[in-house]
Amino acid sequence: MAQNNRRKPNILITGTPGTGKTTMSSALAEATHLRHIEVGELVKQKNLHNGWDEEFNCYVINEDLLCDELEDMMEEGGNIVDHHGCDFFPERWFDHVVVLQTDNTILYDRLSKRCYTGSKLTNNIECEIFQVLLEEAKESYPEDIVVAMRSDSIDDMTRNLDALKDWITGWSPNPSDDDNMHSQLKHIDH
Repeated sequence: MAQNNRRKPNILITGTPGTGKTTMSSALAEATHLRHIEVGELVKQKNLHNGWDEEFNCYVINEDLLCDELEDMMEEGGNIVDHHGCDFFPERWFDHVVVLQTDNTILYDRLSKRCYTGSKLTNNIECEIFQVLLEEAKESYPEDIVVAMRSDSIDDMTRNLDALKDWITGWSPNPSDDDNMHSQLKHIDH
């Protein structure tokens, strides 16, 4: 896990749409004064895409343009990156990867309220059922920096926020100091 001499950590918060990534990232950024980077908004604002996908009703991200746009900010540190995918980001960017997970019934209701229908709704529910994003995170980053957190309720969000604030407070640019905090987070009962 390369730190690149950052004085503040970089955290990736990922998970299926509707698991609370943006809510958690915003609250954590406000509580810690780290920079919240909502990838979907950045892609729209900076035109970091290859057009619109009619079937899924979203932009097709140009991963190379996005990574080029983020490189300097990530090297600087102090970022909370909020995105539903994680396998294309460079491993060296992140000190901690959080995968939010939600019960399928709750997720279905959240996505339906967002007007997700058809294959977009089905694909996202299946993604959560099969824990696709957790597996993607474990395959893309050192397993000791990946943690899954329940995100079904306000109480879950509060517990997750407290745990992540504690992790940030205890983070050190020295990876050996950080190992203890990762093991503590893995043992939190969610």
